[in-house]
Amino acid sequence: MTDHDARDAAPVDDPIEVRRARLDAIRAAGQEPYKLSFDVTARAAGLAATHAGLEPGSETADTVSVAGRVVAIRDQGKVAFVVLRDSTGDLQLFCRPNAMGEDGFAEVKELDLGDWVGASGTVLRTRRGELSVAPTSVVLLSKSLRPLPEKFHGLTDTETRYRQRYVDLIVNTEVRDTFMKRFAIIASIRRYMESQGYLEVETPMLHPIPGGATARPFATHHNALDMQLYLRIAPELYLKRLLVGGFEAVYEINRSFRNEGISVRHNPEFTMLEAYRAFTDLRGMMDLTEGIVRTAASEVLGTLSVTYQGASIDLGSPWRRATMIELTSDAAGEDVSFARSVDELRALCAKHEAPVEAGWGKGKLITELFEKLVERTLVQPTFVTDYPLETSPLARKKPGHPELTDRFELIITGREFANAFSELVDPVDQRERFAAQMAAKVDGDDEAMGYDEDYLRAMEYGMPPAGGMGIGIDRLVMLLTDSASIRDVLLFPHLRPES
Repeated sequence: MTDHDARDAAPVDDPIEVRRARLDAIRAAGQEPYKLSFDVTARAAGLAATHAGLEPGSETADTVSVAGRVVAIRDQGKVAFVVLRDSTGDLQLFCRPNAMGEDGFAEVKELDLGDWVGASGTVLRTRRGELSVAPTSVVLLSKSLRPLPEKFHGLTDTETRYRQRYVDLIVNTEVRDTFMKRFAIIASIRRYMESQGYLEVETPMLHPIPGGATARPFATHHNALDMQLYLRIAPELYLKRLLVGGFEAVYEINRSFRNEGISVRHNPEFTMLEAYRAFTDLRGMMDLTEGIVRTAASEVLGTLSVTYQGASIDLGSPWRRATMIELTSDAAGEDVSFARSVDELRALCAKHEAPVEAGWGKGKLITELFEKLVERTLVQPTFVTDYPLETSPLARKKPGHPELTDRFELIITGREFANAFSELVDPVDQRERFAAQMAAKVDGDDEAMGYDEDYLRAMEYGMPPAGGMGIGIDRLVMLLTDSASIRDVLLFPHLRPES
């Protein structure tokens, strides 16, 4: 808190025109209201750390130059208190005319909330204990023409917060903290991947064939080549081409795009980590996934026990491993497996109000039952294994169980966080699965993958045995920042157009 109650907002009747008039007056006086630069020598957090032991009422000879946005002003006649907010925190300016001169002090009184200013002066701590800079000069760096939201009400309307994220970041410091943690989480992941011998690569965002996952793509047109292209739904097939080329461990953190609905867990564009390693399998991908999540939590939060929306999540204990069929059978109270007929599984879906569509086989029906009965109940980290072949067109078949694949999904708080396979490296098998996907597309499945002949050609040169894994970065950030909606961890989420 500052020494005095701050002027928390421009008056209700203070329109933008009043600020424009002030802008015009500044220019008429021969001054430039939008400066080219300012030499900053100190920031709020650094000053707080350096002068933590400074006693109340003490002054120093340390001269610094600071800059930030004006977020509070209190004019007390012969003294003015101005609070600046920089990227590290808040800092008070203790403005006095005997140090600044009458003209300089008068200019401080003309500042508005939201203005960017630079100040040079000495560091002191006021009698009330507030660390401050006593400026000899204050310079307007950039004039703000719009009033900030009221301090005591803040910016709470979620639609406005997401649409005007720049204002949200100004007035809600906890929002900025969330994004600082996001950046730290991604940096932690990169360090961990490098420590495990993975090479970070970049693959195309524009694909001639939608592939790598089953989802509806965004389509666009390349004018020069006169061809339709698709925003990638996953980088998988390009990353696995690199395994064919001889890179043994690769990963990419970047955007993928899916032309699907928007919800608290879904955004049309989202950030994924995908990683592939030769000579390992699903078990290796489990170890990698645990390592990534635990390292990020430990480095960014300092703990492996996190709270998400009131639920305590233990990331440190051994993570549960169970098959989809086991979990679904337990939840249904009866056998849910490939031993049941299609009609029996359809009846089970109807009984439990799970979706059913014509053409779905046993694997898809079992998957729908699992998602209906089980997924939301898995709060603690759980590796769900043995996904049906029908819903896993790029995963290796489970030995001895041709209807299943060697695949897992990591479920935490009832949501999927990661998806991994022992990769399919048999080009003959892959060709048959692509054909099945094309048949599904002909039957109306607009999420089915395309037939990628070049990828098959790459496989025919020989792909080493490998494991592959993808993690939804946005959902991981949601978990580690206790954010209820994916929009809370995306700087600029997609919204409907403003009316």
